[in-house]
Amino acid sequence: MNLGEFVRGCHRRGALVVQPRMGYSDPARMRSGLLATRGADATTVGTITLDSYTRVGDLESAGRALREGIGLNGYPLVNHEPSTTRRVLEGLRPEEFPVQVRHGSARPQAIVAALTAAGLHATEGGPVSYCLPYGRTPLEESVHNWARSCELLLERCDFGVEPHLETFGGCMMGQLCPPSLLVALSVLEALFFHQHGLRSISVSYAQQTSPEQDREAVAALRALCAESLPPTVDWHVVVYTYMGLYPRTAEGAFALLAQAARLAVDTGSERLVVKTAAESHRIPVVAENVAALEHAAAAARATTPPAVPPAGTDSQTYREARALIDAVLDCHPDIGRALVQAFGRGILDIPYCVHPDNAGRSRSCIDTDGRLGWAAIGSLPLAGVTEGRRARPVGSTELMQALSHVQNKFDAEALENRARRPVNARGRTVPEEEPV
Repeated sequence: MNLGEFVRGCHRRGALVVQPRMGYSDPARMRSGLLATRGADATTVGTITLDSYTRVGDLESAGRALREGIGLNGYPLVNHEPSTTRRVLEGLRPEEFPVQVRHGSARPQAIVAALTAAGLHATEGGPVSYCLPYGRTPLEESVHNWARSCELLLERCDFGVEPHLETFGGCMMGQLCPPSLLVALSVLEALFFHQHGLRSISVSYAQQTSPEQDREAVAALRALCAESLPPTVDWHVVVYTYMGLYPRTAEGAFALLAQAARLAVDTGSERLVVKTAAESHRIPVVAENVAALEHAAAAARATTPPAVPPAGTDSQTYREARALIDAVLDCHPDIGRALVQAFGRGILDIPYCVHPDNAGRSRSCIDTDGRLGWAAIGSLPLAGVTEGRRARPVGSTELMQALSHVQNKFDAEALENRARRPVNARGRTVPEEEPV
């Protein structure tokens, strides 16, 4: 059973699958994190997140850190022997607890070879989403690398196991990328994966600034995948908890996470990637990851799914995403070439992305109602599709306010709630679960 089959089965039983973004360089600690994830009071899948050296292909530095006992910010999969990773996974039955490798590389061939050698079959990324935000690798090179990585994933996996690949396009830049562009990129990367032979795919969407707009976006993503992917593809939707500046208060962080869980349930999404209360200031420990998993699962269980899922085709987000996808597909029948040509012409253009292959003429802004939209569309094929917006400059003050919008909103609500709580005889705020 692969990750896609597992998630689909859980969804049929009414359970939202929740997943951490956990990675530790020490194999024993990595194993303890996976065991704790499996043992959480939630329906979970495991994650092995790789370190920054491995992401950029600096295997020499990753190896030196291992030899010198220097901790890394993830698991150096390529430097560890396959037998070491197999021991990390020992006893974690994939039909009960699939494990996905997450990395962030525009050159993932060595990573794919290492994960399949260790008996793993699920990873994520994409030729655009793991290229433009993360460095200066030319987009055309990334497209080639990801095409080859799809081939490797199909070639090297154990007989009888369907490999699974998740798009990261719906998480582009983490924040301030309008939802229609996130949806379009996720669908386009899914089409790229399918064109290169993948039949088990998940499509991503990262929570943004407006719950209502997020619901529209995920509904649009589901509708566009149903329209674009053939019925032979097994696909599901994974929602990411907000990836931008995270609340600094624990209450604000947990409130934002609960909102992401409700978004997943409301939209019929099958999987949720969580964030912890420690995200704003350090890498979380295992216990904090487990707390986030259990909090998200509890919020999901407390949410009643709608009787009739949203259609997805009647929103501004859908219309914009459809226009973007169609314009890219018109560039070339090969999806990889189409993506390169689309960025070259500005048909795809990521706001605030400084990669040399990005035109850099589009801009986004947050409206007074909290929705994330376009301040300037550059050469995006959205003229007449966007709702009567005029191009306008976005100054540094407005940009900084937009970057911290979600963080400030949830922290302010948390502090306001604290101020309303009673105090005990020692003048301390009484926690909500403590009697007065």
